Amino acid sequence: MLANERMALVLDGASAFEPVDVSTALYVDYLAAAIQTNLEEEHDVDLRTVVADAIRDTASRLGLHPGNSPSSTISLLRARESHIDLLCLGDSAIYYGADSVEVNMLTDARLSKLGIPEHKAYRERVAAGHGYDSRHRELLAALQREQRKRRNRAGGYWIAEADPDAAFHAVVQTVPRKEISWAVLATDGAYSPMLHLGLANWARLAHGSEAELANVLDICAVWEKRDDPNGHALPRAKVSDDKALAAVVL
Repeated sequence: MLANERMALVLDGASAFEPVDVSTALYVDYLAAAIQTNLEEEHDVDLRTVVADAIRDTASRLGLHPGNSPSSTISLLRARESHIDLLCLGDSAIYYGADSVEVNMLTDARLSKLGIPEHKAYRERVAAGHGYDSRHRELLAALQREQRKRRNRAGGYWIAEADPDAAFHAVVQTVPRKEISWAVLATDGAYSPMLHLGLANWARLAHGSEAELANVLDICAVWEKRDDPNGHALPRAKVSDDKALAAVVL
């Protein structure tokens, strides 16, 4: 997660159940730094171009090739004088609004709509109380293999990996300044339990302190590990996923 007076960026690297060329953490660090550098150098360039150049630079620096690379979601906010630019690639989300009670959300749901049988199967097993056993791990590995076949191609889904063209398929929106006064960028590991537990008061969270945001994430993590360690109440791929929130007041 990176933030300054002009931008906020949240990346969520995908856990790999089969080996890839470099670690997901290293990939995310390089990609985040490249996006930030590109934003500082090009203030008004389309965000998709900013991200595409960052993916290209990261893949080159780490020697990555499409299909055998870590991947990551991206949620990105850029503040300009009269507009706010938003971009989502993958299932991280941006919640935003103005002084009214209405909350808007930008996210990319294409991955969840692929209809891969292993996706339904693992969720049904977890909901039935089987927990995170060896069969669960087998299903997740099979699911990732099927997802890779559909990654960054028409009719599939798009994610930051080693192909810069994926950035041009991101979900984007430009919002006039008068229509947005706050935003919260959240990974799915954060917003899913927050929504389930009724903790997703996005406008209030946007104005919250760092300690208040951390407390919300701690509550979610404790609930997952203590009250729902088998994923029965909230079916998910693992007991507790990485959680990140970036709160922005404009």
